[in-house]
Amino acid sequence: VPRLNPDGAEWALADIPRYIRSSTRPYPRMDKLDGLHQEDVDGDGRILQMRLKDPNGNWKVHPEDSRLMIPRAADEPPGGDFYRIIPEGSIQNYDGVTIAPAPPHQGLDLNRQFPIFWEPNERGAGQYPGSEPEPQAAMRWIVDHSNITGSISYHTFSGVYLRPPTKGGDDTLPTPDLYTYKKLGSKAKELTGYPAVSVFHDFKYDPKEFIKGTFDDWMYDHLGIYAWTCEIWSVQRQAGITDYKFMDWFREHPLEDDLAIMKWNDEVLDGKGWVDWYVFEHPQLGSVELGGWDFFNTWRNPPLALLEKEIAPLSEFALYQCLVSPQLAWYQVDVQSHGRTHWLRAVVHNTGWLSTNVSKKALEQKVVRELEMDLSLPAGASLITGKAKTMLGQLSGRDQQASAPIWGGDVTSERAKVEWVIEAEPGTEVEICASHQRAGTIRRKVTLG
Repeated sequence: VPRLNPDGAEWALADIPRYIRSSTRPYPRMDKLDGLHQEDVDGDGRILQMRLKDPNGNWKVHPEDSRLMIPRAADEPPGGDFYRIIPEGSIQNYDGVTIAPAPPHQGLDLNRQFPIFWEPNERGAGQYPGSEPEPQAAMRWIVDHSNITGSISYHTFSGVYLRPPTKGGDDTLPTPDLYTYKKLGSKAKELTGYPAVSVFHDFKYDPKEFIKGTFDDWMYDHLGIYAWTCEIWSVQRQAGITDYKFMDWFREHPLEDDLAIMKWNDEVLDGKGWVDWYVFEHPQLGSVELGGWDFFNTWRNPPLALLEKEIAPLSEFALYQCLVSPQLAWYQVDVQSHGRTHWLRAVVHNTGWLSTNVSKKALEQKVVRELEMDLSLPAGASLITGKAKTMLGQLSGRDQQASAPIWGGDVTSERAKVEWVIEAEPGTEVEICASHQRAGTIRRKVTLG
């Protein structure tokens, strides 16, 4: 599977890791600004959290598990046994009092770089759509391969398949496309256990905002390709927490959930997902405690021991998306001859589940060409009726099929035929070719007479 962000991924996997959003290129400026920069300050190969005693801190020890921290109650006055928790790192130009996160030095987000709803003020959007080599190369490769009929981009984390659009609700999709998306999503859940949801309805960081410039929006809205973002892995689900909303959980959740996740860590990971707080002499902050969740290897990604089990079913849905693609096949080829005059009929059909255009959106955007049927004649043969090239529109699939045959009937909209009358010597060989960008190319040689 191509890796859109190879350099950033290698940084995260290094012996002394650096966790950034995407590209390793400094942006929007070459120099670092003041504030807290996340880094592995003690050189143990992990970036954890730093815990500081603070009488006006936001956190306190969980009453049932002293490892965990819970929010300080709204009515608790200062002066108690409270803490301030910040990411492990160092503070550029620390004034001895204020701690604020520094703007990321590598501030690009390659999944805000696509030319769909793009805005320059979107965090990480870059100078213009496709300004970075990685998304630019991906877009060029995709548009050069017009036979692509589906896509999945793999992210972490949440254990969910996300579908476009990010900007509007399901009522903004063409109705046939919404039905097909939901059918594909049901199969994704059946094969992987991951639910499939709308980004707009179920996966917003801010209920009043939407993410701009994303890959799957571009794939669907511009190219009419059913695109998914697969967010791999969910710690909550591993711990038996199922009835929760993806983004809302991080804003507020029952304290029992923290205990359930810690119990899973103790029983399944033998406690290795959590680092007990230990004292560290920070060069700027003095005595602090390092510890907390090994977030990168427990929350952000599946632990290595569980990785294969988690991702193996995901390939099943990827293969399923391939198998439902449109596919041309010959339905019937007939010849009738009378001396040097030959009648030839070729019938082609779409044997795939998706239509040849894949989606209604593709037709609306005029990004997919019609099915073409070509007839090639050798020297000495001539065409009396019919055309050497015939345009046949699009062929239906089965994705809009009802679940019960109560009314209506099965029309043959997945078929198309072309007829010719040819003058040629008996035994002459001609070739017919049916081709479609997304459904393939098939050829047949036919002997006349």
